[in-house]
Amino acid sequence: MKTILRPALVLFSLLTLMTGVAYPLIVTGVAQTVFPDQASGSLIIRNGKTVGSSLIGQNFADPKHFWGRPSATGPMPYNAAASSGSNQGPLNPALVDAVKARVQALRAVDPENVAAVPVDLVTASASGLDPHISLAAARYQVVRVAKARGLSSDKVLALVDTQTEHPLFGLIGEPQVNVLRLNLALQALH
Repeated sequence: MKTILRPALVLFSLLTLMTGVAYPLIVTGVAQTVFPDQASGSLIIRNGKTVGSSLIGQNFADPKHFWGRPSATGPMPYNAAASSGSNQGPLNPALVDAVKARVQALRAVDPENVAAVPVDLVTASASGLDPHISLAAARYQVVRVAKARGLSSDKVLALVDTQTEHPLFGLIGEPQVNVLRLNLALQALH
């Protein structure tokens, strides 16, 4: 028994040190060296304070701010510890009701806007934490935000355009806007 147990324990200890200690330390060190911003969580810091991460959406409900995609995390929205989708299919009555309620809420806060509501403003992403909205979703909200802040729509639209992230190499993906970065740029206007 000792002849089998001793090599097994030595191998177990060696593999634990290699895969549980050495490998994570090496990967973390390389990541911190090559991609320091991303390895640290892509935190956005203003005036010495962390205001959020460009990778995790935040709950903006004030009409003076641009709103992101709805969050499906519970019990509170944009809870990174509970990342998940709603798992509701397109024929699920609960999803249909939720989308209708979100459309009504958008119409109630901006009754003059008769444009079609972009789908990403009324449906949650797969993670429930998406920090981006489509360019169409950002433009849909321009008039409401401009009116609430007492700014011209052209000025807010220009800000949206400066905050737009374009497709990788002009080919991969769609233009999108990071909601937190856009709202911080909006606050910087004042």
